[in-house]
Amino acid sequence: MTTVAQMAPTDRRSEAASRASLFKLIFDRSFQEGEFTLSSGRSSNMYFNMKPTMMLPEGAYLAAEALMEIANDLGSEYVGGLEMGAVPVIGSMAAISWDKGNEIRTIFVRKAPKQHGTRNRIEGLAPGESLRKKCVLIIDDVATSGASILKAVEAVREMGGIVDHAACLVNRQEGADAFLRERGVKLHSVFCAEEFLNRR
Repeated sequence: MTTVAQMAPTDRRSEAASRASLFKLIFDRSFQEGEFTLSSGRSSNMYFNMKPTMMLPEGAYLAAEALMEIANDLGSEYVGGLEMGAVPVIGSMAAISWDKGNEIRTIFVRKAPKQHGTRNRIEGLAPGESLRKKCVLIIDDVATSGASILKAVEAVREMGGIVDHAACLVNRQEGADAFLRERGVKLHSVFCAEEFLNRR
């Protein structure tokens, strides 16, 4: 597991301050303790609902910046992920990359193809555009088992894209690293669950 300890510099604050601000937003707005049932069906004593962080203007900016650092380090040509977890932050990443003059394309993978219109499984590509031989970084807001990330990986690989890496804002440290590594994908994390548990 790779944890990103720093974020790209911004005009507004230092790298350390940016990371601390993002952590505080997630801790205050997205981290909860109690009894929860996860999408996998497993029970957990903690839960991360990242939407309140990713859809706050400051949170959208800081989360996208943190993930852009990973994407840039890896030389990714596209970033994408499975709906809905990845959609808010990849939109922010696209906007920030254009604003900074370091454009990165974004796509998202539907859980099932639309039953009307183009019936696409992967959205974001214009007619004639292809992921073939493109390096794609798969994004998720929270990684638990890695199953959601794998669905996006498989869809992009079916389109000819190259997927060797994935990234998440929070790694729950519940098996995603090993699960994805066995399938040829290295998981990079901005934060790990233990950081939030230790903050209590």
